Amino acid sequence: MESLLVPTGIVALAEIGDKTQLLALVLACRFRRPWPIIWGILVATLANHFVAGAAGNWVAGFFSPTTLRWILAACFAAVALWTLVPDKLDDDEESRLKRFGPFLTTLIAFFLAEMGDKTQIATVMLAAQYPDLLWVVIGTTLGMLLANVPVVLAGNFAADRLPLTLIRRLAALAFAALAIYASCQALGIGAGG
Repeated sequence: MESLLVPTGIVALAEIGDKTQLLALVLACRFRRPWPIIWGILVATLANHFVAGAAGNWVAGFFSPTTLRWILAACFAAVALWTLVPDKLDDDEESRLKRFGPFLTTLIAFFLAEMGDKTQIATVMLAAQYPDLLWVVIGTTLGMLLANVPVVLAGNFAADRLPLTLIRRLAALAFAALAIYASCQALGIGAGG
């Protein structure tokens, strides 16, 4: 269950204020058709996070458990700091694709925008930490949907009223906690050691 719940929470928090959330808002305002956008987010995220999770599982096999925990601790700490930096939306990603309609535009734009994004990197790290790839991918996808569906459904209302700085700080705190947890495991401290 931890393989599902932790990725869900981490990605939901990390996605707040992210460029893909801004992209969801722009698409919702431009197309005014929320369900094709939501389906596009779902399909793009499943595809992107499955590839990222598979990479995380694969990379985990190259390191001893202790070395992997130290690597994960450092990566979680780096993502915690990265989460504090607000993203900006690149208008070129979305405007060139607009002619394909809401579903296909969302699918392509979200898949491309997630490449190298902090939520994709988090998925790689979470899949390296948790052995059940399917639950990690389902969890990270649920996290993306939890963060993006309300934005799509509420449009400008949600963007104007979300305390992005507070939520960004909570996401950074969650990644810092994972860094500490991985460090404790590497040192043999706690229940997992």
